[in-house]
Amino acid sequence: GPGVLTRTLLNAGVRVVALESNSVFLPNLQSLENSLDGQLKVIYGDFFRLDPLVTGMVKPPAVCSDKLFETMGVAAVPWRADVPVKIFGILPQKKERNTLWRLLFALYECSSIYRYGRVEFNIFISEKEYKVLTAKPGEVRAYQALTVLWQVGCEIQLLHMEPWSSFVTNLKNGGLAVPKSTWLPNDHLCLVRLTPQQNLFTGGLEPTNSSTFIFMVKQCLAKPRSRLTDRLNSWSLDNGGKLLRELEIPKNAETRHLYPEDYRRLFEALQNSNMFTETWFHDEVLESIRNINL
Repeated sequence: GPGVLTRTLLNAGVRVVALESNSVFLPNLQSLENSLDGQLKVIYGDFFRLDPLVTGMVKPPAVCSDKLFETMGVAAVPWRADVPVKIFGILPQKKERNTLWRLLFALYECSSIYRYGRVEFNIFISEKEYKVLTAKPGEVRAYQALTVLWQVGCEIQLLHMEPWSSFVTNLKNGGLAVPKSTWLPNDHLCLVRLTPQQNLFTGGLEPTNSSTFIFMVKQCLAKPRSRLTDRLNSWSLDNGGKLLRELEIPKNAETRHLYPEDYRRLFEALQNSNMFTETWFHDEVLESIRNINL
């Protein structure tokens, strides 16, 4: 865009690498870059077309994370180290949900930007998606698989709420171009900080099996009013009742009433069974990943 966020960060005294996908805005940003003493680096690229699933050379504005981090001079650090880089931006409204899912897969697989460590996101997202990310168990419509997975994976902090009128242009009929939301409030854009948990990959959860964890959560919350025991039975788990007793989860608990940490404990317990090694389960996981990445 015109560089409002970039200038705000520069005025705060930080070093900024700005990605701009619209060539119309590049000259002004490059002029600003030339007027500063190395504080700003402008790159023609689209962050939300990072690491596209294509073979061969990546054409701008698509960007490869390895080239981007090399340009920034940021090296990979161990997962439990401090945050190596902070990213600021606004999620495209038309691709908001899909972008959140893609970032989530990259987070759990330690791929793309997360190969470099616990990259911190400071992003403007719609209020309705913020309500989903921070929902509590039992909240109708808001508590979803996306909720559980982001809360397990990241510390989520609301930094600021700004009315839509500060961002969007009016439509021809005089109304604001605000994405419609039937069930959740959507009067603001929310600046949210997503900081990956230092202890994400402990207790049996690893980047190599994280896709199975994601699939398990998605399956459980596909029908949020269903009982967890019924879901376990559908997976042909013979000792489901015993497993729930050991985890101190009520046998009649509905999947929408489990806390994110309950899903993590369930996954770690199921890691000790042979269910995740069954061929049919493995095939279902691969199909789920394929659908998300399309």
